[in-house]
Amino acid sequence: MAASNTARAAAAPGGYRPYSHQQRVGPNITDDYERWYTEATASNRMVLALRSGIPLEIGWALDRLYRLCANEQFLLKTIPGLTDALFEWPEWYASQGHAEAEQFSLFSLPPEVDRRRRNAMESIFILRNSATNDPNAVELANHPRTEPLLFATLNNLNSESDLHIEFVLNAIEILQAISSRIILPTPSSTLKNPLPALLQIVAHSSNRSLIIATLNFLGSIFSNTANLPRLEASSPALSASIRYLPLFVDKPLVDASLNYMYAHLSHPPMAKAFLHHPSMPSTLRLLVSLLLSEQVEEAVSLDITGPVRTVPAATVSTPDHDLTKEELDHLLALPEPQRCYDWMKVMFVAKPDGELTQVDFWNLYKDVFTPHVERYPVLVASDVIKNVNVVFPQAQAMVLPGPPQRFVVRGVDRRKESQASQKFKCQWDRSQCSAPPFESAGELYDHLLQHVNGNDPTELVCLWSSCPLSQVPKSHFRLHVLTHISSNQPPAKLPSQDDTITLSSDGDVYPTAEPTRRQPPPARQTSITYRRPVVDPPSSSLTALLCIRILFRTSFVSMDAAPRVDADHFGFPGVVEEDEGEDGYDDGAAQEGNEREGQRRGRRAFVGVRRLMEGVRMKDEVLMSWIVEMIDAGVTGIN
Repeated sequence: MAASNTARAAAAPGGYRPYSHQQRVGPNITDDYERWYTEATASNRMVLALRSGIPLEIGWALDRLYRLCANEQFLLKTIPGLTDALFEWPEWYASQGHAEAEQFSLFSLPPEVDRRRRNAMESIFILRNSATNDPNAVELANHPRTEPLLFATLNNLNSESDLHIEFVLNAIEILQAISSRIILPTPSSTLKNPLPALLQIVAHSSNRSLIIATLNFLGSIFSNTANLPRLEASSPALSASIRYLPLFVDKPLVDASLNYMYAHLSHPPMAKAFLHHPSMPSTLRLLVSLLLSEQVEEAVSLDITGPVRTVPAATVSTPDHDLTKEELDHLLALPEPQRCYDWMKVMFVAKPDGELTQVDFWNLYKDVFTPHVERYPVLVASDVIKNVNVVFPQAQAMVLPGPPQRFVVRGVDRRKESQASQKFKCQWDRSQCSAPPFESAGELYDHLLQHVNGNDPTELVCLWSSCPLSQVPKSHFRLHVLTHISSNQPPAKLPSQDDTITLSSDGDVYPTAEPTRRQPPPARQTSITYRRPVVDPPSSSLTALLCIRILFRTSFVSMDAAPRVDADHFGFPGVVEEDEGEDGYDDGAAQEGNEREGQRRGRRAFVGVRRLMEGVRMKDEVLMSWIVEMIDAGVTGIN
C-alpha cells in the first residue's frame, strides 16, 4: 500500500483517524473520475479488482475509492456490487479476524493476517466516509448487512485494544450516520444488542474520540421514541455526560455530553428521575456557568441627563451703597434742591438699561431725610422725581403700560460698593465705623485692636455688625475678632469639587436667603452603564438552555388534579376520584409523594442558582424571557 497505518492514524483527531486519501503519501493521480473507474455496471473495474483476490489489484481499488468517497457525487448504489464487496473484509474481521490478530499482539502480524486486517480497516473507513453523504447513508441504513456488521463489531471487539480501536471508531461513526433508522433490539431479539458495549465505552474508555462518537450516537438513537423503553435513569452515559460537562475548553466533548443529556432529559420520566440524582444541583449550576462562559457582551453607556442649569459657586456679592455718617452730615448742611442733587450723585449712577420704580426712588430719599425734617425741610415726591433729569440728563421718569401700569425711572441704577471696600471694611459700632476700607486683613485687624483696647472692662460685647456675642473675656476677645476678618486667600477645596452649583430649576437663584431649605438639585451627570449581548448564543449554549428549561418545567409543574363536572358534584367542578384498591392507592400515593419530593429538590436547586442566572443575557427576546421567568420563579422560593 502507498501509505502506512501510522501516518494515517497520526493525522486523525484523537490519533485514530484512518486512511484518507488526503493523508496518503505520493503524487495525486488525476484519473479517479474517468468512466473507466466509475461506470455504473457490474463489470466496473474497481468492483472486479476488489473481488479478484489479487493483493495489488485490491490495493489499487481501495486507493481509488479513498479519493472517490470524499466527493459528494460518489454514490454507492450507482456501482452494482460495490457495497457488498466492501462488506467482506470488515465482516471477516468482526467475526474471526480480530481473534487472529489478538494472537500476535506482542509481535508483528503475519503478512497474510496483516494484509486482510488492513483491507478491513480501509473498507470500513470507505463506508464511513461514504455515509457522510445522505444518499449513501440511506443506502447503508437499508442494506441488510449493515446492522449485523456494526452490532457484531461492538460486541466482539475490545474497544480498549490498540488493534481494534480504529475499527470500532469507524463502526460507531457509521452508526451515527444511520442512527435515525436504527431501532435497538428487544431483549427477546436474536440480533445482538450494541447498547451494553456502547455504555461500557462511555463509562470506562479513556479514548476521547470514542467517547465523543459514542455519546453522539446515543443521543441520536434516544431521540427516536421507539428506543425510549431502553433508556435507564441510572445510565452510565448520563454519568459520563455529567463527568465531562465541566470541560468547557473541549468544545466537541461538551457538545456531545450536552446532546446526550438533552435526549435523556427530553423523556419526562427520565427528567423526573433526574431531580433525585445526587449531582442534579451541581449539574444545573454547570449548565448556567456554561451559558455565562459562552456569552459575548459589550459595555453600553446611556446618558439620561436632562437639562441642567448651573451657576458659579463663588459669587461676589456687591451690595448697594449706603450713606456714611460723613456723607449724611455733609448733605444735611446743604439747602434744597442742592441737597437732593448731591444725594442723587452719591446714591446713583447713570446706566442706560437701569431701572428703578418711582416709589423706591422716593422711599430712599424719604428714609434718609424725613427723620431730620424738623431742622431740614425735604422735597415732595414729585419734585424729587423731576430732579432726576437735572442730575442724569439721559434718565427719564415714565409710565409703562400694564396691566398693571408701572411708574419707573429708567436710565439710573444704585451705586454699588466695591469688592475691596466690603472685604476689609470695618463693621464695628454696628457697621457705623467711619474708617475707610483697608487694603489687607492685617491692617483691618490692627484697626480692630484699637477698638478693643479702648475698652477697659474685663468682659466685652462684640459690636461687629449684628454679632450677638456678649460678655466675652478680654483675653479671648482678640481671638473672637479674627472670626470676622476675611482671609486674603480663598478657602481651599477638594480637587474633585466643581466650580459651579446645580440649581433645582430654571427659576431658582443662588445664593438664597435660606440655603438649608433649597430644593435638592438633579444629578448633574446621570449615565446608565450596562452590558448587552452582541451575538446569539452558540449551539452548545442553546442545548444547555433547553436542558435547564426541561428541569425548570419539571420542577415547577402543577400537581393539582384536573377538575371535572358530573352528577355526583351537582354540576360543580370537583377533583377526579380514582376507584382503586387499597394497594393501588398506596402505590399512587407513594409515587405522587416521590414526584413532589423531586419537585422540591428541583426548586431548591433553582433557588440556589438564581444569583448566577441573573448574569445570563440572551440577544433573542424569547430566550431571554425564559431566563427571566426562571429567575422570577427562583425568587418565590420553595413552597
